Amino acid sequence: MKLVVASSNPGKLGEIGALLSGFELIAQSTLGIGEAEEPHDTFVENALAKARHAARASGMPALADDSGLCVDALGGEPGVHSAYYAGREGSRAERDARNNAKLVSRLSEDRKAHYVCVMVLVRRPDDPRPLIAEGVWHGEIARAPRGANGFGYDPLFLLPHGKTAAELSAQEKNRVSHRALALRKLLELMRA
Repeated sequence: MKLVVASSNPGKLGEIGALLSGFELIAQSTLGIGEAEEPHDTFVENALAKARHAARASGMPALADDSGLCVDALGGEPGVHSAYYAGREGSRAERDARNNAKLVSRLSEDRKAHYVCVMVLVRRPDDPRPLIAEGVWHGEIARAPRGANGFGYDPLFLLPHGKTAAELSAQEKNRVSHRALALRKLLELMRA
């Protein structure tokens, strides 16, 4: 099955590609499709908007996720605004560095956090029954970044066994991450 993936984030595309090996995945950017607006306050609404946008522009089934980091002590921030928590300027790597610095500067003792991923599959733009799956990955925020793998907040996302998400290999992360959990649930829905 061919699916347009509604993302231009190379980290997300790599993870989704590794987890959905039985599908022909086409990044929306290779079809000249730009990023969708994400004006909503929930992961599910933003993921659905991205999937419908990619399906409408491509005429194909589309897969989208909206994901982010939610920190308990910050009332769930950065949440749906995770990618641009410290502004939209600069490259992805520059934004990630600023986002991580801002996050660390805002925290004191309570460092509990979780990643959320909502994955949506629409068969067509007006699909009345989109498939929706959610994955949640619990951890806490480290006091300083560690590790060279992953992207976004991974160098700060400390797991119960003491490693950050950025210290995991791609294979390890793809077994336990929020995105992996959501994709497994989505595959179950597709088979049902």
